[in-house]
Amino acid sequence: MERYEKIVVLDNEVQAQLVDSVLSDRGIPHMMMSYRDSAYDGIFQGQNDWRHIEAPQQYRQEIIAVLGHQAPIG
Repeated sequence: MERYEKIVVLDNEVQAQLVDSVLSDRGIPHMMMSYRDSAYDGIFQGQNDWRHIEAPQQYRQEIIAVLGHQAPIG
């Protein structure tokens, strides 16, 4: 199995769903990692750092390009 690493931090659920769809359509292996804690129904989830993407290193620049970021985040 390929090693996955944190690539970018996402702002909200809408962005996460859109990016997840695009990456899946392009066949880019990735995992969407949520910071939500279901035990507390998300009350400790901040406004920022809603979720991040983990993927193999070789897909970093392509994922960043999908998001329109100039430089890696995370």
